Amino acid sequence: MPIDVPGLVSATDLHSTVDGIAEWQLPSGMIPWFPGGHADPWNHVEAAMALDIGGRHEAADRAYQWLVDLQRDDGSWHQYYIAGDDGSTQVEQDKLDANVCAYIAAGVWHRWLLTNDRGFVETLWPVVEKAIDFVLDLQTPRGEILWARHADGTPWSFALLTGSSSICHSLRCAIGIAQLLGHERPDWELSAARLARVIATEPKAFAPKHRWAMDWYYPVLGSVLLGEAGLAHLEERSDTFIMNGRGVRCVSDRPWVTVAETCECALAYLAVGDRPTAETLFGWAQQFRHDNGRYWTGTVFPDEVHFPGGEQSTYTAASVVLAADALAGTTPASALFVASAGVLPPLMALGGE
Repeated sequence: MPIDVPGLVSATDLHSTVDGIAEWQLPSGMIPWFPGGHADPWNHVEAAMALDIGGRHEAADRAYQWLVDLQRDDGSWHQYYIAGDDGSTQVEQDKLDANVCAYIAAGVWHRWLLTNDRGFVETLWPVVEKAIDFVLDLQTPRGEILWARHADGTPWSFALLTGSSSICHSLRCAIGIAQLLGHERPDWELSAARLARVIATEPKAFAPKHRWAMDWYYPVLGSVLLGEAGLAHLEERSDTFIMNGRGVRCVSDRPWVTVAETCECALAYLAVGDRPTAETLFGWAQQFRHDNGRYWTGTVFPDEVHFPGGEQSTYTAASVVLAADALAGTTPASALFVASAGVLPPLMALGGE
């Protein structure tokens, strides 16, 4: 289904961007950040979603099968993998990141919205269920999700706002999958509601990461802060993170603009109804497009040096495709990150609310 954002990016342009992701996918199904680089399950799923949007369902199937084959008995995946010389997949970083593990639910729900392929969802249900149960074992009594476990199972001592916000979205996707298949998971519903409440009301529950743009916009992108509250939240620090004519800084005190964060922030603005800002941000991201259809990961200003090391990453390309679909409203999955009503199950009401 051709996606076109008039005046910003054409269907032909986006087709070549999806082709670029597929070109770098390995025979194992793994989608590395770039040739010879590592892969992490979160960005791997993001790239699989972009492949699906581009109609490359076979390639996306191989990407999801790679995750199925690598899932640990406890439901988790390691944080980073790399391809060996013999084509095998090897662990590069053995930490078990909760947000990385939860994102499989977003990918599976995205496929359902896009294709209504119930067989795919049924096949992936056990994978999603185990992953979400692993993640929720890291939820504190207050509601936030601890960042990760060490490979030996020892939990980290703190939670991250960005990660917990993304998990909240993934958890609601998982609840949608469970409801679709007739599985009752009231424990997941309660966990999602508790997590959303702590994100919205208790910022001190999370490790201070105020320099990072993701901590700014992810409570909105994760569908926790929406409407006027979400827009007010974004406007509080927009001057800190948005470089006029360039995009979104990854950290507040450096002139480092990244395309992925610019596109994610565009999604956040679209989610709260500010389409003009979303289109402006997405339009600025197009200046970092290469002739091959890929996008530079990051750029330092005013020198306009690309970082890291001139990288054009698959996850960056995927963020462009997802943002383009959301802006164009072309596919049935286009509202996943920008319109929670009707796309994600509503949050359970907690006592006192």
